[in-house]
Amino acid sequence: MFLTRFRMNTARPGARKLLSSPQAMHAAVMSSFPGLLPSGAATPDAPRVLWRLDRNARAEVLLYLVSPDQPDLTHLVEQAGWPAAAAADPATPGWQTRPYAPLLNRMAAGDQWAFRLTANPVHHIRRKEGEPKKRTAHLTPVHQKAWLLQRQERCGFRVLEKPGDKRLLPAGTTRQGQPHHGDRHELTVHDKRDRSFAKSRSTATGKAGKGPVSLVTVTFDGRLEITDPEAMRRSLTQGIGKGKAYGCGLLTLAPLTPAG
Repeated sequence: MFLTRFRMNTARPGARKLLSSPQAMHAAVMSSFPGLLPSGAATPDAPRVLWRLDRNARAEVLLYLVSPDQPDLTHLVEQAGWPAAAAADPATPGWQTRPYAPLLNRMAAGDQWAFRLTANPVHHIRRKEGEPKKRTAHLTPVHQKAWLLQRQERCGFRVLEKPGDKRLLPAGTTRQGQPHHGDRHELTVHDKRDRSFAKSRSTATGKAGKGPVSLVTVTFDGRLEITDPEAMRRSLTQGIGKGKAYGCGLLTLAPLTPAG
């Protein structure tokens, strides 16, 4: 497994095109792997290509990839990077790739990390009696946080809780009668984005896509403790939730810094 980081040159038209279209970005990401065939569907338990865009500032947009194979991002450097700078120094091709195995192999129960996850928090509801349930996005931070907290155990971690004197909002219930945790956890939700687009024709089958795709994505930042290293490794290499083809599901870890 490999972890890759690529900085987008947001001044270039090619970068702006990719940033405006999850489909175009997905195609560019998948084109980074010469041995990956369009029809090669992965099994549910297999590591897969995951990607995420971190928009840290208007001029600092980072693309992260986790992949079973080492990528070649030459086409992204030419379209959306700094090709002249990359050509001037062969040691710096315009992206950074590191083996992921050392991190995956040393994880242990009780380890604590900072984390980031961009996800598509959804649930299934029936709007009226007799109709089938429909996948629907969670729209509020309370429900989006609850979506992640409901999955933390099976994903191999628990989100750390704040000391009592650091909590500003009390726990309670929503207007729908569902419990919420206030700001009990070391967890924030930001960068909510609504996307709707037509699914493109499949290059593998030649068939048109099945109607429009609608996504509501958010980014979670927080602190966690590993409870099940094997489950955690699956979360890091297979992703969390839906919408993985469109930049969702990639969980990354960083060394934990003292809380302010």
